[in-house]
Amino acid sequence: MTPVTAAPPTPAAPPARPDTPSLEDRAIGCLVGAAVGDALGGPVEGRTPEEIVKRYGGRVTGIVGPFHDDWRTARPLAPYHKGNGHVTDDTLMTHALVRVYESVRDHLDAYDVADHLVPDLIGTPRWIPELEAEALPLQRIFLAEKWIVARLHYGHADPREAGVGNIVNCGAAMYMAPVGVVNAGNPDRAYAEALDIAGAHQSSYGREAAGVFAAAVAAAFAPDATPSSVVVQALRLAKDGTRAAIEAVCEAAATLDDHESAAAALRAAVAPFDTVGPDYRNPSLGARRPSRLHAIEELPVALGMLLVGGGDFRSTVLGSVNYGRDCDSIATMSGALAGALRGAPAVPEEWSAEVARASRLDLQAPGAALATVAREIFTRDRARARTHEQAFTAISAIPALTEAGVR
Repeated sequence: MTPVTAAPPTPAAPPARPDTPSLEDRAIGCLVGAAVGDALGGPVEGRTPEEIVKRYGGRVTGIVGPFHDDWRTARPLAPYHKGNGHVTDDTLMTHALVRVYESVRDHLDAYDVADHLVPDLIGTPRWIPELEAEALPLQRIFLAEKWIVARLHYGHADPREAGVGNIVNCGAAMYMAPVGVVNAGNPDRAYAEALDIAGAHQSSYGREAAGVFAAAVAAAFAPDATPSSVVVQALRLAKDGTRAAIEAVCEAAATLDDHESAAAALRAAVAPFDTVGPDYRNPSLGARRPSRLHAIEELPVALGMLLVGGGDFRSTVLGSVNYGRDCDSIATMSGALAGALRGAPAVPEEWSAEVARASRLDLQAPGAALATVAREIFTRDRARARTHEQAFTAISAIPALTEAGVR
């Protein structure tokens, strides 16, 4: 009689190091870090490093006031009060996506953008820090984000392809951090989910960047994650010009260890893939059109600054802010990644507290809420995986048909 052998026990997960941030710490760090990066970069968005130094008497080292003292009338910024700790549309859209997850409490797709995100943007007045007033988020977001409302609410487009025709920029990528949080530790799932969601907003390399950024955030939640491991996962999943741009920028970043002097090298590395051109406020004729050869500038530079800064929040975010150009979105992305890697304590409290006060926002609540939703989704995913395993095990045990069609 053949002895019955017990099935080998399922290996236990290795215990986390005492200094490993929890899911909640990382989720809060990710979203607070994104908001702080956004607020620090907002006043100098669109400027060159040289203009930043001239205006502020040196590099930006923390929260600063508006670039123009007469911001109420200065063009093209009026009437937005950028600076003094005010978050921009990057954070407003990120928090809106968190609210969608809180409502659905499961993975999202493009239809959830139509059913939940669009009504949020057009139906509920919220405090808009840059306007210093309550208003519909629709009245603050950029034209590329208003596209979502025009296509889905007024145009009744299929949500999965509504992004086709929009300008290709970082509009979708800039608020995809929550997708990485709910898929913590699973870059592949984050990539696929973000691509689905972003189909309602973007196409081409703008949509691709949304997927890769979400994947990078998910990768940053791994217990042993490092800036290098995050970049490895981003490169593994990225396609076409997005992959080439990340590779070029990160190769340049690997030779640098000073965030204060990194801007020129990273800009030179990303320039061949960027369609906007050297004058950020006067884009070239070929700017923001679909292409398999090009990439948005913001994501590769954010990853590059993460490498240069070694994951340190201050170095990573300040490098991103002083890069100029679309630096609020660059710092939003790099701040999210650095916060996810090292948790909420990594974000300087003097920055996060002031941004929360100035913007009249609870910066910690969205991350805490999203961590709860992430746990619920993971429980559902495990149940779905067990159901699939049982079904596949049952059908795979059925003998195959012979060539004659007889078992």
